[in-house]
Amino acid sequence: MMQELTYREALHQALREEMQRDDRVIVLGEDIADPFGGPFKVTTGLSTEFGTERVRNTPISESAMIGCTVGSAITGMRPVAELSYIDFTTCAMDQICNQAAKIRFMTGGQVTVPMVIRTEGGTGRSSAAQHAQSLEAWFTHVPGLLVVMPSTPADAKGLLKSAIRCDDPVMFIEHKLLYNSKGLVPDGDVTIPIGKAEVKRQGNDVTIVATSRMVLEALAAAETLAKEGIEAEVIDPRTLVPLDKRAILGSVEKTGRLVIVHEAVKRSGFGAELAAMVAEEALDCLDAPIIRVAGANSPMPFAPKLEVHVIPNADKIAAAVRQSMS
Repeated sequence: MMQELTYREALHQALREEMQRDDRVIVLGEDIADPFGGPFKVTTGLSTEFGTERVRNTPISESAMIGCTVGSAITGMRPVAELSYIDFTTCAMDQICNQAAKIRFMTGGQVTVPMVIRTEGGTGRSSAAQHAQSLEAWFTHVPGLLVVMPSTPADAKGLLKSAIRCDDPVMFIEHKLLYNSKGLVPDGDVTIPIGKAEVKRQGNDVTIVATSRMVLEALAAAETLAKEGIEAEVIDPRTLVPLDKRAILGSVEKTGRLVIVHEAVKRSGFGAELAAMVAEEALDCLDAPIIRVAGANSPMPFAPKLEVHVIPNADKIAAAVRQSMS
């Protein structure tokens, strides 16, 4: 059976089901308990149902919050921390990158760190330069961290459940503009494997690999292109670490063309890693240069018109595909 849920409801459902299933699952964050229920209202009602021992409001100190998350994980709990903006990870980089990511390796596997950091990236709310960044590439560079970026309600629920059950630290990066998006979500305890991409649209002419909200823009571009006789295949990696290389390489081998789309700035964005991987492993399959469609190398503007100007959209993606086809 399937039910239509918003992205927000799917995340809430995953948290609630995992807390019911395993009493080691706890939730931490700033103002996540009732009545506020978190900045994006994903945790509304959880403290009422499970109590404030398991749904804990923390001080406004990201370093303290993530430090407590690491400590509780290595001592037997399965914590889920919410950092309300990915920008705020800058305040906790030591705890994330030097502690959580490395403890399992440094103890020879004797200590695991089963923790999830839920955080929100992306633009669309005029949140400006300190609250609208897309910083996923930072964390893909750190061995020991898993990085997940769901684009649909079904992926959000299935991947969050898998992330909570994982014995390694997971950066679970949501998008501010996806919370009200709707989609069909399977009923029951359905998980999605971490490291498995999904073909969101079949096509034979060009491969578009897009992440997070850009998947929706890529699908919109593909519909426009189909009217022009260009059939684009849209692939959502869903998880950046581990990466489903086989799905991407297989599509490029079929289409011979690759357009990569992400909202993060182009310079050193994750698209560069994808382009390098395809160039190293499937160069002979390419009939045209790889094209990246990404954010401008600029701090995010506050003005709505400027914000729209510096990030990708369906029109920019379609133009890149036409360039590749030409």
